[in-house]
Amino acid sequence: MNPNDNFFEKSYTIARQIPYGRVTSYGAIAKYLGAARSARMVGWAMNASHNDDTVPAHRVVNKQGLLTGKHHFDGTNLMQQLLESEGVKVINNQIQDFETIFWNPSDELE
Repeated sequence: MNPNDNFFEKSYTIARQIPYGRVTSYGAIAKYLGAARSARMVGWAMNASHNDDTVPAHRVVNKQGLLTGKHHFDGTNLMQQLLESEGVKVINNQIQDFETIFWNPSDELE
């Protein structure tokens, strides 16, 4: 068993709780999981989740609100299209009103 599997599953559990129309960051998930320096690993987890449509990986962006993971989605703009279908405005790969729609698991989850 890959030791990353458990971390990936924990990352997916958090990602599944991000509300429709909201976004969080790789770092916020890592920090919530007690692994603040593991934002990149959360990114790998989101990339590995593309065969599991229960994980809304499109709602996880970098700490500035940039769609840094978009090249891992099928099609050129699928990540942006998924976000826009939820009412999230994206201009030049940048989430607009990022602070307003940011969902912080450390604040939202017990």
